[in-house]
Amino acid sequence: MSGEECVHEWFARQAARRGDAVAVSCGRETLTYRELDQRANRLARHLRSLGVGPEVPAGVCAERSPDLVVALLAVLKAGGAYLPLDPAHPDDRLSGLLADAGAPVLLTDHADRSLGARTVVDLAHTDLDAYPATAPETGVGPGNLAYLMYTSGSTGTPKGVLVEHRNVTRLFSSTSELFRFGADDVWTLFHSVAFDFSVWEMWGALLHGGRLVVVPRDVARAPERFAALLCEEGVTVLNQTPGAFRQLVAEDERGLPGALALRMVVFGGDVLPFELLEPWFARHRDIALVNMYGITETTVHVTHRPLTPADAGAPGSMIGRALPDLSVRLLGSGEREGEILVGGAGVTRGYLGRPALTAERFLPDPHATVPGARRYRTGDLARDHDGDLRFLGRADSQVKIRGHRVEIGEVEAAVNAHPSVSAAAVLAHPDETGSPRLTAYWVNGTSDSLSAAELRGHLAAKLPEYLLPSGYVRLDRLPLTANGKVDRRALPAPDTERPELAEPYAAPTTDLEETLTRIWASVLGLDLVGIDDDFFELGGHSLLAAQVVAELKDRLGIPASLRLLFDQPTVRTFAARIKEAS
Repeated sequence: MSGEECVHEWFARQAARRGDAVAVSCGRETLTYRELDQRANRLARHLRSLGVGPEVPAGVCAERSPDLVVALLAVLKAGGAYLPLDPAHPDDRLSGLLADAGAPVLLTDHADRSLGARTVVDLAHTDLDAYPATAPETGVGPGNLAYLMYTSGSTGTPKGVLVEHRNVTRLFSSTSELFRFGADDVWTLFHSVAFDFSVWEMWGALLHGGRLVVVPRDVARAPERFAALLCEEGVTVLNQTPGAFRQLVAEDERGLPGALALRMVVFGGDVLPFELLEPWFARHRDIALVNMYGITETTVHVTHRPLTPADAGAPGSMIGRALPDLSVRLLGSGEREGEILVGGAGVTRGYLGRPALTAERFLPDPHATVPGARRYRTGDLARDHDGDLRFLGRADSQVKIRGHRVEIGEVEAAVNAHPSVSAAAVLAHPDETGSPRLTAYWVNGTSDSLSAAELRGHLAAKLPEYLLPSGYVRLDRLPLTANGKVDRRALPAPDTERPELAEPYAAPTTDLEETLTRIWASVLGLDLVGIDDDFFELGGHSLLAAQVVAELKDRLGIPASLRLLFDQPTVRTFAARIKEAS
């Protein structure tokens, strides 16, 4: 096992060795390694007939299911590179990514959403029986593309990161022994495949002969159901962003429906507040916790740090030491603090169609022994404590929201694109947990009065949920510095009493409505919520919605579902549905 092979070749060895073992499960549906291999081979041959091959990206837009795993593997077996698309994102955004990638084929279980692709493969209804179940010959090598993943772009346009097979396979070659991954492990595919944590989850299971439990999106957004799934499926390796783990800790404190089989929890995607660990360590001393730091441009993970109970009271977030085949250096005025530069086999090819940006961020590595080696400027800051790195934050305006990288410039560009906006700025404010929430500031540029609700509707049609601002502030003019730039320090904080998006205040009329408005106000960090205010327009999202459902169960013993809150997002309608069901 080395970095000098392709992902699907490594998988094929496991399929030959463990043909009858379950590779993928989702509810009652399962696929053995042999079944997964053969289904992917047939689909790969179909994709070859459609022009998918080396260096050709193919879009994959499907709900989390075994079919999704088949599709991703089939693209690799066809020699192509998969472009993962989250079906929850707006069509305009997904169409733009497909067009930017030049992907000729879209594989989807939403056949009515062609997204502008020339050829659409319906995963549910395409007949593949005529194709042989053996893998096609492709000529693809470890230096060819494995996937193309888009991250937020500071200019308003997402940028595609080009990741080669050898970048991925060396990730697991360098961590297999470190974490003792094996065929007995059960992993979850918890995250969206458009988020690179999914690369670690999916291939971590399948390249080691383990079982991958695909977590449907509605289960991933419901902490109580997800906690039950962990117990029922006997998951041994769990990968979580700190925000998602916070929900699991709360469920654990309330009491799980069964015993956990976990041997390891790996953190990534965002800064880990170490105080979050204390209640978990109090209950689970035998489950290893590992904090990992990384970026898409260096193939998921860069550093690792095993955590101990002593870390629970420590300030800051230690991210540890580089993986064995990577190097980390700090660029700054001193040797012990500065911007993180990453070198080694995980550094990817660069950005699709962005040679200037690639040259700016991917620099020649003067310390490497390999000719032409490069290192990546992360924009992240750290301090070295005797080889153990402490994460300090960003050197620019980029923020992490629920594990996703967010370039403020991309959100600002979307606000400025509204025809009634003459000027705009976006700022990140910390919430009560220290997590950033975006606030949009805008100035109307026409005689029309653009409302906050109209602006949010415009943004929701262009941006995924995690990029949507939580706060909206309309100004007569943006404050400027002496140099004519937006004075971000002078921008007012969003109104926590009655934000712009709130409806005219309507007071609760029942005890249940009174309790709900208090819960919503607490979770959203607001002083006052009316019964006609929309939870999601006020800045709510899936993790906060889960807190509402948990609070309702704790206070009133009402087991409301997360789906109910998404369907009935005002206190008035939510309370009415609860009353009907009681």
